[in-house]
Amino acid sequence: MPLKLYDTMARAARDFVPADPARVTMYVCGPTVYNHAHIGNFRAAVVFDLLFRMLRRRYGEGAVNYAHNITDIDDKIIKAAKESGEPIDAITTKYASVYREETAALNVLPPTFQPAATGHIKEMIALVETLLGFGAAYAAEGHVLFAVDQYKDYGRLSGADREEMLAGARVEVAPYKKNPADFVLWKPSKADEPGWESPWGRGRPGWHLECSAMIEEVLGTTIDIHGGGQDLRFPHHENEIAQSVCAHGGASLARYWLHNGFLKMGTDKMSKSLGNFVLPRDLLKKWPGEVLRFALLSAHYRQPLEWTDDLLEQSKRQLDRFYRALGDGGAPPLRSGRGVRGEGTATNTTPVEGPSPPAPLPQAGEGRAPQSVILALEDDLNTPEAFAGLHELRDIAMQLDGEAKMRAVASLRAAGRLMGFFEREPQQWFQGITGSAHLVLEDVTLAATGTLGPSPEEIERLIAERAEARKARDFARADSIRDDLAKRGVIIEDGPQGATWRRA
Repeated sequence: MPLKLYDTMARAARDFVPADPARVTMYVCGPTVYNHAHIGNFRAAVVFDLLFRMLRRRYGEGAVNYAHNITDIDDKIIKAAKESGEPIDAITTKYASVYREETAALNVLPPTFQPAATGHIKEMIALVETLLGFGAAYAAEGHVLFAVDQYKDYGRLSGADREEMLAGARVEVAPYKKNPADFVLWKPSKADEPGWESPWGRGRPGWHLECSAMIEEVLGTTIDIHGGGQDLRFPHHENEIAQSVCAHGGASLARYWLHNGFLKMGTDKMSKSLGNFVLPRDLLKKWPGEVLRFALLSAHYRQPLEWTDDLLEQSKRQLDRFYRALGDGGAPPLRSGRGVRGEGTATNTTPVEGPSPPAPLPQAGEGRAPQSVILALEDDLNTPEAFAGLHELRDIAMQLDGEAKMRAVASLRAAGRLMGFFEREPQQWFQGITGSAHLVLEDVTLAATGTLGPSPEEIERLIAERAEARKARDFARADSIRDDLAKRGVIIEDGPQGATWRRA
């Protein structure tokens, strides 16, 4: 069955056919690293990570080239530096590192490339010169602007009319513009602002220019898939298309355009400008990263998703049931764990490195994901249907015994890991243990689950003390230890092989 993807440009689902199956290319717009990203920004990271996994399954891990950029020069970053007194590179390095740590906590695989804007200024200047040479741009008062009238298909992706285009512009209409809809490719920098020398004076790139230049440098002129949130369709993606097509003799920027829906708080889109947002760093203090991932994938990616505590509680309950099935079925141990990826802002096009590689996707001998899950994901990443397939397989596994049960559980694990779940042993899940993976968020070090309560070391010490009390027939002390742990969210379960524990 072909992989079907809804193409925003075509306004329809299309069979995905890459230009070169041996080199599949995808680019997704990444964060502007001036502060903590809110959970709404992570929907795109998780959705396109799922697509990355599906592409790797179909074409091979080495055949898929996925670039997820970092914007590390922007007016918001300059403003943050002025307000805090911190150097710009300190701010961008810090928040790029935090973003990588938080996406890792949500089991997002490292992209093949993570280019940073400041590492590609030379390519941006060259792209502006090309557009000037073709008459698609003009210089005025130290600025260089793209002439929208030179691209007849402007607005095709978003379907925006001229009034909407003007309303969506990110800069005020300036007297040096020939057309109010013209957008900035290059702008002058003040003495106290970062800048680079160019034929038009010392300045810095416009936001839209950055992505076009990085796409060309890292992936090529025309890529297979370009993705991002639906709020980027206009003006960002519209402007990317216009400048790239005009610079490359009419060649398309991308063959497929994918956009994920908004995360909502109540009736409004989650956004910093409205003040109605929550941060992953706060959510991870209470919820395991897999719970956040499960919640983000609970609705179809193109639909809006309302973010609530109830959604998180439901997601945690569902994952508990899956992990209990994995534990009851004697699931084979994971081959490798996940670690936190490398720190610092990437400034080149080399593949992203980390101290430990992501756990490999399931191989034939370890169980295969069932067709119910595969077919759902190949139908434009239909995660609600894929989750239904996981539930069905779990229910089947719980009714089986012996080798048949083990095969069903292995298939369940393979399906879950394809979607970015079941990265821990069942015992680790219920005990809140993650091995060596930790998140360092500002001055607070949290276990990747963010679990509150006694540490595993303290729990093991108290269980040993309880065992000694029982051996000495001091049952009052043993019961006191059990009751105290229960109040702190730890359940002790006595069995033939001794006491085990899990978090409530």
